[in-house]
Amino acid sequence: MKKKILFLLIVGLFIFSGCGKVGEKDIIKKLSDKIDSSDSYYIEGTLEIVNNEDVFTYDVKVSYAKKDNYKVDLVNTVNNHQQIILRNSDGVYVVTPRINKSFKFQSDWPYNNSQVYLLAPLLDDINSDENRTFKEENGNYKIVVAANYPNNQKLVKQEITLDKDANIKKVVVLDTDGNPQITMNFSKVDLNSKFDDNYFDLKEIIDIEENQNNTENKAEENSGDNKESTDATENNSEDNSGVENKDNNAENKEESTNGKYTTDSSNTKETSSIEDVIYPMYIPSNTYLTNTEKVSKDNGERLILTFDGDNPFMLIEETVACEKEHLIVPTYGELELMASTVAIVNDNSINWIDNNIEYYVVSDKLSKSELLEIARSVSVLPVSK
Repeated sequence: MKKKILFLLIVGLFIFSGCGKVGEKDIIKKLSDKIDSSDSYYIEGTLEIVNNEDVFTYDVKVSYAKKDNYKVDLVNTVNNHQQIILRNSDGVYVVTPRINKSFKFQSDWPYNNSQVYLLAPLLDDINSDENRTFKEENGNYKIVVAANYPNNQKLVKQEITLDKDANIKKVVVLDTDGNPQITMNFSKVDLNSKFDDNYFDLKEIIDIEENQNNTENKAEENSGDNKESTDATENNSEDNSGVENKDNNAENKEESTNGKYTTDSSNTKETSSIEDVIYPMYIPSNTYLTNTEKVSKDNGERLILTFDGDNPFMLIEETVACEKEHLIVPTYGELELMASTVAIVNDNSINWIDNNIEYYVVSDKLSKSELLEIARSVSVLPVSK
């Protein structure tokens, strides 16, 4: 009798443990079926990136359609700096609507490393990790898999949280100490979205952004005109110095539109000068600043910081101007999502735009990872005039 009871207990434990394994396979299969059967999808969410002690937050909108069409709209919530990563049959673009400029290059993006806001790369990471772990937690499922970030070896794991219906709810990327460095919270996932035929065309994106900017600018102008009209009425009721007030308003309006008096960085179209020097917080060992040079250019200024020693490099900071017609710059390199912007990385340089300043870190000696460490340390928002 005792043997029979022991046998039943062993069988019960086997079945119970087997059910756990089946649950993992079932949930991953369900997720695979959802993603593989979707010809297009639309995602909204919030992305948080940790950089030292700072946390940078993006509003994220992702659109995808089969045949490798991707559009990732990233808006930095601190300064409203917007960048769009676009992939279509023509190539990969990084679009910066604020300055009416795009960088174009041939790239394997998004298949060359992990992507926290794209479904197929996440599924690939899950399926390719034989050592993944799976557990049920607070009514959800958590899958922990290896992360693939070739340019940042500190990022080693991903925690992917799914609900009972195998919908991805959250992705957290952890460093070697188990600290969250990147967090993507999914607020909307529509696997049945439909897009117009020209939705992923660069021209369509440019036209939409220009129309939006024109509408916003017109609204601001109307708001300003209404305010001036109200002020003028109040001034006339107080005294007869309307002519003087009108002159003052005209002078103030001229100052506010000459590119040097801007108070809202989210509406700044261009920056004419650099007020503060922005230094990297990280400098390689036995390397030191030897020269700082500021030069004028047609539409602003360029600042060149030269670092010499065992690991020499240059940091270039320059103002950017809004192009009258959309400018496409052919570029060699790969995309890298940094804390506050999207950077373009190649063998000996890093290039990015942040808060109306364009940055370059250049070195013939340092590796990509070392250049990126310097670039990531340039995280203080510059004060521009």
